[in-house]
Amino acid sequence: MSFQVTEVSWADPEGAVLRKAQQEELDARYGIDDHEPGPPPSAADIAVFLLARDADGQAVGCGALRVLGPDSVEIKRMYVTPSARGSGVAVALLRALENEARRRELRTLLLETGTEQPEAMRFYEREGYRPIENFGVYVGSKLSRCYRRDL
Repeated sequence: MSFQVTEVSWADPEGAVLRKAQQEELDARYGIDDHEPGPPPSAADIAVFLLARDADGQAVGCGALRVLGPDSVEIKRMYVTPSARGSGVAVALLRALENEARRRELRTLLLETGTEQPEAMRFYEREGYRPIENFGVYVGSKLSRCYRRDL
């Protein structure tokens, strides 16, 4: 399957729908709506927000970068609709985010996923991200699993 990955505004309506779907899925998995330590990402702190569309132009995934420091960035709101999972869209989004980080000369990619998302942990490990101690706002969170990849 082929996907088109493009940068859009954080306020993009299709992106907002995907982010809402992600949060609803996570709320259901964790049984609570307070499963994300720290402030949620916003237009004020997201450097880039990408949307993936399938061949029909349907928005099927998203992902963002939040700059943490002079050479590091956090991957946020990585999400693929259930119907598009297993199709390669997650890899396309992740590679596009990595390319954006390189373009901005950000060499360290960090991310957090949760204990109730084993498929996400497998995905990131398969794609070259290594488990690390929880960083930043995730320190002490029993629900968080953090990863790192150096470009």
